[in-house]
Amino acid sequence: MDIYDTVLEVIDMRSFSNLWYWIALAVLWSSTSHWVLGVPQDLIHRARRQGGQTEQDVEAMVQINQRRILGIARTAAMPLFASVAFLMTVLTLLAFRYDVEFAQAVFFLAAPMVLVGWLSVFTAAKIEAGEDRGPALYRRLLIHRRIVQVIGMLSIFVTSIYGMYQNLNISILN
Repeated sequence: MDIYDTVLEVIDMRSFSNLWYWIALAVLWSSTSHWVLGVPQDLIHRARRQGGQTEQDVEAMVQINQRRILGIARTAAMPLFASVAFLMTVLTLLAFRYDVEFAQAVFFLAAPMVLVGWLSVFTAAKIEAGEDRGPALYRRLLIHRRIVQVIGMLSIFVTSIYGMYQNLNISILN
């Protein structure tokens, strides 16, 4: 047995039957829903309860990230949109037209993150429009987090259903 066969035996190249894929999916959504516009969720709750310096820290972090997100969206919107559209089109074709399982797995990670990226730009614009202090800011951040969590739950559900379908389909063919 050569090294290539050993590596392929240890690292299963079928994505949906690989434990590491499911761990990566869980970590992706856990961290995405924990960091709201670059601010950790526990810091937001602490600022709501305590106020003072923690509240100023949250407002400063949100303003920095909001300006960064909107700056990128305003200066590089067309190239960014074109690049994401191109990559998602290639990924979709590889995944579902040419039936590449690795591309399918990456698609189920990337497609919802495109929605989260758009939602972050939308939330940053709302914060810039006046929801940048106190209760209005916390409300906007919590709404953003809840929507990200719903996207994550739907994404995990759809990915798991599709992954089970793929695994059953492959086991039937073998």
